[in-house]
Amino acid sequence: MFRHLSALWTARHFLLALVRLDLRLRYRRSVLGVGWSLLHPIAMTAVFTVVFSQLFGDGNPIGYATFALSGLAVWNFLRDSATLGSKSLAQNESYIRQSPLPYTVYTLRCVLGHLIHACMALLVVVVLLVAWKGDPGPLVGLALALPGLALAVVAAWAVATIGAFVTAFFHDTAHILEVGAQIGFFLTPIMYRRSLLDDRGLGWLVDINPAGMFLAVIRDPLLTGVPTAAGLQQLGYAYLAAAVCTAAAVGLAVAVVAWLHKKVIFHL
Repeated sequence: MFRHLSALWTARHFLLALVRLDLRLRYRRSVLGVGWSLLHPIAMTAVFTVVFSQLFGDGNPIGYATFALSGLAVWNFLRDSATLGSKSLAQNESYIRQSPLPYTVYTLRCVLGHLIHACMALLVVVVLLVAWKGDPGPLVGLALALPGLALAVVAAWAVATIGAFVTAFFHDTAHILEVGAQIGFFLTPIMYRRSLLDDRGLGWLVDINPAGMFLAVIRDPLLTGVPTAAGLQQLGYAYLAAAVCTAAAVGLAVAVVAWLHKKVIFHL
């Protein structure tokens, strides 16, 4: 694994060039450019705020808007990294046949591209929170959320890598992940708060949901700003759960790469 990471570091300039290429091709000749990446989450947030702010929120449209937008930013990053990342090897077949670079360069390419979009949405949330609350508390919350975002990036990379290798052998994997993502959206507290499930004895659905774990370590500290002592303890437990989930995903990804990296080229 250390040789693999060393090879990734050696290829870092090529990786960043691929990420920049993806952004240029996606927004070429566009008036708003990369700003279009914010259109979907902002539009969805506006719809959720109008329809659900009174039902799932506390009657405060701004508070609910920041809650929904931050949740959508994290969810879209995890979903797109898994579903689109699973197609990475098939889409980069020409590079793979010409270069001996590690295959995980191409899954990381996908994850980093979507990370840029997620960070832009989260920065919009921070700006809204600072303007709404009138204090720098959200900046402290952003600092507390960064380690959680780093864990989410590693976990997303691992899941994308697993999906990409499995897709090379079983091409319906990407479609299965897309269907699973549609179901997972409604089982994850994105547009509603976890307390709604806890009150009905369904909080365990969030406890076993990896997306819910990463929401707890990214969105919750970002929105609460400076947590209380009890909040810090709860955040610590959330970080532990996210770290265990990330470690499990990384371990499985390492096993899959070690098992299939010499075979996958014959199935692309």
